[in-house]
Amino acid sequence: MRSQQTWDTREWQRPLHVVIVGGGVMGAATAWFLTREHGVRVTVLERDASYMRASSALSACAIRQQFSTAINIRVSQDSLAFYRNIGTELAVGDERPTIGLVEPGYLYLAATAAGAATLREQHTLQAEHAVHTALLTPNALSSRFPWISTDGLVLGSLGLSTATSGEGWFDGYAAMQAFRRAATAIGVQFLEEEAVGFESSANDHTSRVQAVHTASGQRIAGEAFVIAAGAWSAGVANMLGLTLPVYARKRDVFAIETTFDPADPAHLALGQAPLVIDPSGVWFRPEAQPGQFLCGAPPRGDDVNDAPLDQVDHGLFDEIIWPALAARVPAFDTLRVTSSWAGYYEMNTFDHNGLVGALGGYANAYTACGFSGHGLQQAPVVGRGLAELIATGEYLTLDLTPLRVSRLAEGRPLLEKNVI
Repeated sequence: MRSQQTWDTREWQRPLHVVIVGGGVMGAATAWFLTREHGVRVTVLERDASYMRASSALSACAIRQQFSTAINIRVSQDSLAFYRNIGTELAVGDERPTIGLVEPGYLYLAATAAGAATLREQHTLQAEHAVHTALLTPNALSSRFPWISTDGLVLGSLGLSTATSGEGWFDGYAAMQAFRRAATAIGVQFLEEEAVGFESSANDHTSRVQAVHTASGQRIAGEAFVIAAGAWSAGVANMLGLTLPVYARKRDVFAIETTFDPADPAHLALGQAPLVIDPSGVWFRPEAQPGQFLCGAPPRGDDVNDAPLDQVDHGLFDEIIWPALAARVPAFDTLRVTSSWAGYYEMNTFDHNGLVGALGGYANAYTACGFSGHGLQQAPVVGRGLAELIATGEYLTLDLTPLRVSRLAEGRPLLEKNVI
């Protein structure tokens, strides 16, 4: 496959030591693949080993293939295959990690002719890549989901679980920790350190990063460097004089509880619901305990950068989420919030897609960031691909070139319509 490297591939050499800034799921997955598949020594710098603000720990964490771009479909398909087999893939001795993966599907709802046309268009694209979805009319929605109100709806698109596709949710923090444990077991070194600067050198042909400096005073040299710092990747890139359009955008999640009657077929069916995306932008999904759900919506007003995570917008629930839930699901007319939290999307404001591969201006600097809410679900394949690129100079399994960082300078956005 075609390389993304910015220098003549004849000059490429396998790095002996790779330093990764960011120890969340993307950094840990890349480290694991680099060492396991390519025998490269890796050091991962993570400024907060408690992961208190990390997206890997705070995400509602779902996985889908109902995307509007072929590359996102393929990356998530292959990542689903990995997650289905994670107990074997990331086993450490007799310890086999579990992430509680369930696959009830995603249900996208459209309330306009234009929205329905988009679902049909995406259905065609998804079918071309062996993703199985069912387009449901309002009558079909009522028949399949007796708990739903179809008022105002035109069409629904439901993801189906098959050998080649599936949608649902899992424990993202458990997945991240599984990658970290497996990487540590094969020799990857994780250091609780914050990167504060880089050393670089230049000649007539190219510039190269030589080392990273940490807040504790360490100088860590390497042959290749990766920025995988999630919502803070742009700040790390700035230390190299590079600009990435990646920002920390807060998303609030609410845990709710409603009356559950085990004798009511509609209540039983609601407990097995897919992840539902209402035309209003409000979403919900059931939890394992009957009558309990998670829900959320895009933020109100200005989507400010790096908003404090302890400032959950409860007005968002009262004024936007609850009215939409009650209108779409009559059983949600009476409910209560049992808990809430906030986490960051590492939002790529250029086109809402991940930035993966070589960073312009340096021969040995790379990134994996800006996934805009779908990083956890895509981490296995992005980590695998980036490891291949760093270790061999090209993608070997799935070509991630559409996610190249250089599309920023090219002015060629890879627009993703389905951002929740």
